[in-house]
Amino acid sequence: MLSVDPVVPGIAAIAPEFIAVRRKIHAHPELAFEERATGDLVASLLEQWGYEVTPGVGKTGVVGVLKHGGGTKRIGLRADMDALPIEEATGLPYTSAVPKTMHACGHDGHTAMLLCAARYLAESRQFSGTLTVIFQPAEESYGGARVMMEDGLFERFPCDAIFGLHNMPGFETGCMSFCTGPAMASADRATIVLRGLGGHGALPHLSRDPMPAVGAIILALQSIVAREVDSQKSAVISVGSVKAGDTFNVIPQTAEMKLSIRALDPAVRALLRERITTLIHAQGAAFGVEADIDYEWGYPVLFNHADPTAFSADVATKLLGAQRVDTNARPLMGSEDFAYMLQVVPGSYAWIGNGIEGKGSCMVHNPGYDFNDDILALGASYWVRLAEAYLAD
Repeated sequence: MLSVDPVVPGIAAIAPEFIAVRRKIHAHPELAFEERATGDLVASLLEQWGYEVTPGVGKTGVVGVLKHGGGTKRIGLRADMDALPIEEATGLPYTSAVPKTMHACGHDGHTAMLLCAARYLAESRQFSGTLTVIFQPAEESYGGARVMMEDGLFERFPCDAIFGLHNMPGFETGCMSFCTGPAMASADRATIVLRGLGGHGALPHLSRDPMPAVGAIILALQSIVAREVDSQKSAVISVGSVKAGDTFNVIPQTAEMKLSIRALDPAVRALLRERITTLIHAQGAAFGVEADIDYEWGYPVLFNHADPTAFSADVATKLLGAQRVDTNARPLMGSEDFAYMLQVVPGSYAWIGNGIEGKGSCMVHNPGYDFNDDILALGASYWVRLAEAYLAD
């Protein structure tokens, strides 16, 4: 565990209050675009501290603006608020009170970290310019960032730079990582339906069985990554679901497959769609079944801009020390809808370690995950120093 030395003293004094806030949010999680109680709590606190608050941005998002001094620069800091449809299995005293809903990705911690920083900045006022804190709904698969932008986020609350932060199990507690350029993958998906002719399992010659096509497609999909994508670039095609038939001796009429498709390069992303679509139709024809594919574009590649990334990494280095900051981190194949914001506003997205062993080490999207409260004050301190440095007089 890190010592308390890197923590801003004023943050250390109020951090216990925001650990309590975090646990309150954790116990009452809300799914995408249902973050009404969370949003109300955020809005109420920001108003108490003197922010100009606008609720309902992008349905359930909350934006707080605080102007101070004569500076003209404008910084945006973003946290996500939504939970996941997972049944919690932590057994913690503040475990989720909502069935099949839990904060399994740490958005409760992200919200509490930014609230903690927002309070400190409102009280200290050691900046000159415009601070915009963005509490976003629906990061998990529903594109809340895009919905906020469609609701005029950056037209109504202009930002010269935008920054995001996510906890990361498997990274040392409180250490920070930064990656310039492509930092997180695009996330597309495809639903494939193979239509044959069902029949008796003992008489396959009188049917058109979609299952051999399923098997061939699963194997052939991997050849796209292995033989058609530049070996210096990353891509993933995963078959997450296959559904067909109900019993032993009946050849199913149809089979459905669901794919997750990821890339770190927009050109590779386009190639995957082209080759997957062609392969599905060709394999279906080869096995005498009809093949339909519904290909959905999802989150784009998250691209960290060079100057904001260097700036934020320098802030972290001054806060934590060079030994606890990785300025050349490898990209992750996970995805983030913060990518939409970075398409229109320069900025950067960073990671803060949630823990390697024991506390904080359970991976996100797992029923046993919990945000590590030991990093809340550190994350809040990073936000404070980042805002103060960017909005220096």
